[in-house]
Amino acid sequence: NLLHLCFRFRGKYFSLINQFFTMKKILVPTDFSKSATIAVETAADIARRAGAELILLHVIEEAVGNSLNIEGQVFADAGWEEKLFTMKLIEKAKKQMAKFTDDSKLDGVKVRQELRIGSPYHGMITIIGEKKVDLVVMGTSGRSDLAQMIIGSNTEKVVRTAHCPVLTVHNKPQSKDFKNIVYATSMDKQEEVFSRIVRTTQKIYDATIHLVRINTPGNFQRDAVVKKYMQDFAKKLQLKNYTINVFNDINEEEGIIYFSESINADLIAMSTHGRTGFAHVLAGSIAEEVVS
Repeated sequence: NLLHLCFRFRGKYFSLINQFFTMKKILVPTDFSKSATIAVETAADIARRAGAELILLHVIEEAVGNSLNIEGQVFADAGWEEKLFTMKLIEKAKKQMAKFTDDSKLDGVKVRQELRIGSPYHGMITIIGEKKVDLVVMGTSGRSDLAQMIIGSNTEKVVRTAHCPVLTVHNKPQSKDFKNIVYATSMDKQEEVFSRIVRTTQKIYDATIHLVRINTPGNFQRDAVVKKYMQDFAKKLQLKNYTINVFNDINEEEGIIYFSESINADLIAMSTHGRTGFAHVLAGSIAEEVVS
């Protein structure tokens, strides 16, 4: 029941969090499914601890390239049957959203409701920019068919392209006290930015960070060499209350998961390169593989 925190580096975003990272606005996209409900509950707990606002987003799916608000101009070019059908979908979504927000699990949390029409992915990406979202919390059920393996789920797309951290929730957490955080690192110098997000999470939960480097047959280094480098890396990032770990496995994805299970971790934190297009299909992303 691990959760995964991923962050994509973009030069233009560095200046926004160069000095500090705060969690003031948390976005939770929902389709009112079980996995989305679990994500909302997890996000609500984070919002209480961080004093953040929760933005619940539901996108009414239509075959358009982007996502729009539910105002009148949306229906300007539609026929009366399409308008009526869309209005009924909006009415149903409003009732579901109201029921969602009235749940006692959201007590004590400031909640804002957002309804959009169009592509779920574009709706999420648009509102992340519009509302200056600090964190996205999403449910994920993993890959289920060949189509998802080729083009990726909405969750994986957001992980790959969002300009803010994305927390994915696969199952209901056994505990909401995330005391053990696995920080899977490539020890890239740009991770100085990502480390601030990890440290903020550690502070909220008074957690221990477990730095881990996965040794694979194709990318192997001696423990003594890696641990010395990791120790220097941790000092440079000003990490506190942490452990240094080297774990051997066939590939990075399985190594991260098995190491996390071996220490009974609550959260996995890692950055993702944001590769897109055909190169992404061929090479993939370790972070996205772990998410799925």
